[in-house]
Amino acid sequence: MSQTRLRLGVLISGRGSNLQALIDASATSAFPAEIALVVSNVANAEGLDRARQAGLETTVIDHKLFLDRAPFEDAITAALEAAGVQLICLAGFMRLLTPGFVTHWRDRMINIHPSLLPAYRGLNTHERALADGVRFTGCTVHYVRPDCDAGPIIAQAAVPVAPDDTPETLAERVLLSEHQIYPEAVRLIAEGRTRIVNEHVLISGTSLPPSTINPKV
Repeated sequence: MSQTRLRLGVLISGRGSNLQALIDASATSAFPAEIALVVSNVANAEGLDRARQAGLETTVIDHKLFLDRAPFEDAITAALEAAGVQLICLAGFMRLLTPGFVTHWRDRMINIHPSLLPAYRGLNTHERALADGVRFTGCTVHYVRPDCDAGPIIAQAAVPVAPDDTPETLAERVLLSEHQIYPEAVRLIAEGRTRIVNEHVLISGTSLPPSTINPKV
């Protein structure tokens, strides 16, 4: 693959369905990014099998082998930098990140969250949305900041809530939208079409349907 493509490092802890969306997108020559390394903190994560089947480089950095979060994250940074990673994509990475790690990778790390941020930060997003009786929920791709599920929004997708939805059925439909907007957010960044001004993302041109672009842009 050409070295002119943006080099991604994908951090996972589980099945890696958003990783698969990035694998599928980067398999096409027109996509302006490639996955340089997949890092998991769980040795038997299903996402590692997805990555290996795609011929990608993988490594396991088990957080349980470290006494503190800082040396664990230092090991991750060392692996990513050795692979020439330019942008980190968090894809179901189930570890809280220290401010030091986030600051080191500031504006070079993005996350996808299963709600329309700033609503429903944290866990149990679908249960909370259903309990509140909202008509729409969705997902958000954002740059990472030290606060949990906070940071400049790159893209969002709205998903209607059905009257008979359960947390599981709603999660399934939201996940389909996640798989669409995560690669597109990466594309925007890789094409140099995003810039952050006053903690808002400005996008030049458009490659996303209007309904999935941050309405503040």
